[in-house]
Amino acid sequence: MNSAAPQNTAARGERPGANVTVSQASGPRQAARETWVEVPCESGPAAAWCYSDRRAYSPGDTVCLYLSSNCAQVRLRIYRDGANTCTVHTTDSLDACFHPIPERAYEHGCQWPVFMRWTIPVEAEPGGYMVEVRDGADSVLGHHLFILKAVLKRADALVLVAATSTWAAYNDWGGANHYFGLHPGTPRGRSPLLSAQRPWARGQVWLPEGAPRCINTTRPRKPGPARYEFIEWAALNGYAKYYALAGWASFERPFVVWAEQQGYRVHILTQDDLHHDPHALEGYACAVFAGHDEYWTREMRDHVDAFVEEGGKVARFAGNFMWQIRLEEQGRRQVAYKYDAGALDPVAATEPHRLTGAWEDPRVNHPGASTFGVNALRGIYASFGAMAPRNPRGYTVFRPQHWAFVGTGLGYADMFGDEANIFGYEVDGLEYTFVDGLPEPLGTDGAPCRLQILAMGWATNAEHGRSEDAYSFMLGDGDARFRVSILAPDLSDANIALHSRGAGMVVHFHKGRGEVFTAATCEWVHGLMQADTYTVMITKNVLDRFLLTHREVR
Repeated sequence: MNSAAPQNTAARGERPGANVTVSQASGPRQAARETWVEVPCESGPAAAWCYSDRRAYSPGDTVCLYLSSNCAQVRLRIYRDGANTCTVHTTDSLDACFHPIPERAYEHGCQWPVFMRWTIPVEAEPGGYMVEVRDGADSVLGHHLFILKAVLKRADALVLVAATSTWAAYNDWGGANHYFGLHPGTPRGRSPLLSAQRPWARGQVWLPEGAPRCINTTRPRKPGPARYEFIEWAALNGYAKYYALAGWASFERPFVVWAEQQGYRVHILTQDDLHHDPHALEGYACAVFAGHDEYWTREMRDHVDAFVEEGGKVARFAGNFMWQIRLEEQGRRQVAYKYDAGALDPVAATEPHRLTGAWEDPRVNHPGASTFGVNALRGIYASFGAMAPRNPRGYTVFRPQHWAFVGTGLGYADMFGDEANIFGYEVDGLEYTFVDGLPEPLGTDGAPCRLQILAMGWATNAEHGRSEDAYSFMLGDGDARFRVSILAPDLSDANIALHSRGAGMVVHFHKGRGEVFTAATCEWVHGLMQADTYTVMITKNVLDRFLLTHREVR
C-alpha cells in the first residue's frame, strides 16, 4: 500500500513519489519499526524517476539519462547546486512514458532505454548538478544528481569526496537496500548486492526546507517512547524511510553551500573515483569528508593512506567508519554482506581480508583507526531514538591548547556544538583511558602513534528506557552483540553491557608527511548550517591550516 500522501505539496516543490509500505510490526505507534520501500507506480500520483549511466563526469562528457514517468510529457532543468544556483540546460516538453522495473531492480538495475543524452559544456564549473524533472503544469516530479569533476586540479581547492557508497547503502529504490526491503531469504529483506543503475531514493538528493534531520530537534523532557521525527515526517510525506541518514541533500550539499559562502573553492569527487583512480587526490592539498561516511572499499582506503603518507592533509568531519565493501561490474554493483558476511560472503573462505564486514573483524584485519584515527565499533549512537536521547549533543574539550581551538576561547571541560546538536547520530571513537584528567588512546585498536584526543563525548550501542517503551525501540542491543561477536568471544550479559559503551572523539595525528584531523560525528555539518560559532571557527582553523601554503589564512 502507498504511504500517506503529503499535505501542501505545491509549497514543498515536489509531488509525492509512489511508495509501497511493507509492515514488519504491529501494534500502536510502530513507525520506527515499519518498513516501506520506493517502487514506481504507473497509476499513482504524478511522478518521474531518473538515473544516469555514471555518478561523475568531466566537462565535455556526455551524460546518458534514463527516465520513467507516469506523465506523458516532462521538461528537464539541469543546474549546479551550491551556494549559488546556476542553470546550465533546460529542455522543452519531451515525450515520456512509464517503464516497469525488472524483478529485483535494486540488485540488477532498471534496464530502461536512454531518455536523453546531454553533453556537458567544457566551461561548466565543477560541483554537484541537479536534474529537475517537471510536468506541463510546472510541478516538480522528481530529482536526480550527478557530480562534475574538475579538469584542472588546484592545490588551493578543497576536494570533497562524496560518500556515494553510503548513499547507495541506504537507497531503497526498487525494493531494498543494505538495511531492509523485499529481498528474499535475508534478515529484514536487506540486499547484499545493490545496483548503481537506478534512481536515488526520494529525499537523498533534494529536500524541502525544514525537513527533519536524523537527531530530534529537542531532547526529551520526560521518560517516554523513542521518537524518530524524520521517520514520522517521511511516512507522512512520501519520502524514503532513511532519507535523513545518507545523501547529498542532508550532508554534502550543506557543507558545499557553507564552504562556498565562506570563500573556499570546492571540487568534488565520488567514492567511485577514489576507488578506481589511485591518483584521484593528487594535485590537491586537502581532502574533505563530511556527514555520514560508513562504507568503503579497501582500494579507497589505500588511496587515502597513500595521499597522506605523501604529504596530503585530510579533514574528516564525518562519522561511522564501519564497513568494508566491494565494487563489481566496473562499479555498477556494490557488495556488502555486513552482519552476515562470515556465513554468506562468497570470499569468506578464499579471501577473508576482502570480507564485506567490519574493518575491526580479525579476518579483515585492517583497523579503521589506522586511516582516520577512530573506528565506528568503539563509538556509534548518540541522541538517536532510544540511543542516549538525553546525550548533551556536544563535545567536551580536553586539549584547548591545540591549534584547532585557536581563537575559540574554549577551555578544559568546556562544551561546544551542543546548541546545534552536532554530536550524533553516529560517532566514532577509540579504546582509551584517562591520565591526569586527559583522555589517552590505548593503542590497542590501530590508533596511530602520538594521536591526540582533543575533545570527546559518550555514545552507546544499545537502546535503553522503560520496559513499557520497549515496543518503540528500533535496534535494541543488536549492535552491542555484534561488537562482542567481533571483538570478544563471550556473549555474556556482562560483556554485552561492556561493549554497549562507546565514545565519539575529535582527534588529530601526523602520518608520513601528511596529517589527519577527524571530528568523528555525522552531524558536524549541522553546526555549520546553524552557524554555531565554535563549530565554524574550528572548521576554518582546520581548513585554513591544511591550505596554508595555498590560501591566505583568515
